[in-house]
Amino acid sequence: MSKISAPSVLKVIAFQLGDNEYALPIHQVQSIERLMPITRVPKTVPFIKGVINLRGVVTPIIDLRTRFGLPEKEFDDGTRIIVATLNEMEVGFIVDGANDVLDISEEFIEPQPEMVGEIEAEYITGVAKWEKRLLILLSLEKILEK
Repeated sequence: MSKISAPSVLKVIAFQLGDNEYALPIHQVQSIERLMPITRVPKTVPFIKGVINLRGVVTPIIDLRTRFGLPEKEFDDGTRIIVATLNEMEVGFIVDGANDVLDISEEFIEPQPEMVGEIEAEYITGVAKWEKRLLILLSLEKILEK
């Protein structure tokens, strides 16, 4: 008797940047924080806003709007910092809002489209159709390169 395997599920944190909804794999996300004072670091690239002291760990902060070439927006009550870890390095991403934790079946995930609008295709690992939403799945590795 053959065994039917269930499609695997990707657990993600969904967040907002402008009109689009993005997602990072939850295994890379440590926490979601309210905006806090950021200490600027001289001579860094424009998308690095500075560092924060998060529970005793100095954490670099990246503004994803700036990184993706989106127009700047005033921070508000919905602005969040998503703290993620890659290769034992913690980094925070400023986003317009953190929306949900979602379980997305891999059958609903498609490879990145050939033509991508305002965000560079190199940062995208795929696109997920979830209920009536379209989530752009991001590669933490690619965002942190360069």
